[in-house]
Amino acid sequence: MRDMLGSCSGRRYADKSGTLAAIADERKRRLTSMEIKKIMVIGAGQMGGGIAQVSAQAGFDTVQYDINMDLVNKGIAVMEKNLAWDVAKGKKTDSEKAEILGRIKPSISLEDAADCDLVVEAIIENFDIKKDVFSQLDKITPPHAILASNTSSLPITRIAACTRRPEQVIGMHFMNPVPVMKLVEIIRGLATSDDVYNTIEAASIEMGKVPVWCKDVPGFISNRVLQVMINEALWELYEGVAPAENIDNIMKLGMNHPMGPCALADLIGLDTVLAILNVMYEGYGDPKYRPSPLLKQYVQAGWLGRKAGKGIFDYS
Repeated sequence: MRDMLGSCSGRRYADKSGTLAAIADERKRRLTSMEIKKIMVIGAGQMGGGIAQVSAQAGFDTVQYDINMDLVNKGIAVMEKNLAWDVAKGKKTDSEKAEILGRIKPSISLEDAADCDLVVEAIIENFDIKKDVFSQLDKITPPHAILASNTSSLPITRIAACTRRPEQVIGMHFMNPVPVMKLVEIIRGLATSDDVYNTIEAASIEMGKVPVWCKDVPGFISNRVLQVMINEALWELYEGVAPAENIDNIMKLGMNHPMGPCALADLIGLDTVLAILNVMYEGYGDPKYRPSPLLKQYVQAGWLGRKAGKGIFDYS
């Protein structure tokens, strides 16, 4: 896809061929029957909350769902903090902040998806749980609705098979932190239609993101490359090659990475890293994806990274 400049605020910036807005508007002119006005985000955690924020920033009516109101309120509180930071930096006004938060409806009922045009699932990397969610959404959402998953490794084709509308199921893999990172990795399942892909591409651009597509393979592109590096760092740590600080400093200072693989693993969540590696190990049968024993130990101990206060590094 040609180079594009985007902003997580949903503002429109020009590129060589015109503007992101012009591209998105052209998509919508051609696909008026699939116009997206209302979005539900399933999960109010680190990823789901970020997706809900960029959705509301782009002007979409947004339903933020989780299994209890404490989780929903916690996610919205993080959005408020993010937006307050933008106001303090002069990136937004107080009125813009209020408008964005005003577009977000808290929810603890999947039935609130009954009038949504797009649902983006952003929950734990567990196929059985996702299967249950997608099966319910398939019954609740209107026939035209698109069902998207923010999964970072699970097959979209397999998720789509849990519904009666596999042509309307697609992967929207946002990057962490969502309000900051420009990429959305779009994954087409075996049955995903061209119209659905084009609609999601346009919606991603409206959210200020740069959509890049790939085929439905375990780990897609991003994690197939990234997690091998993270896993190798954990193998080196397990073998005593060097402490985590040294591994990270070598990658930052020698390879110009903004964050070392150990710190990045803690940011992602070590349980998520392990789940992704297991999917790729099972999917490819290649030992290069075999998780480090140390990674497994960290997860067993509950040392999941930043969200737990302890992982490879201590955040207490």
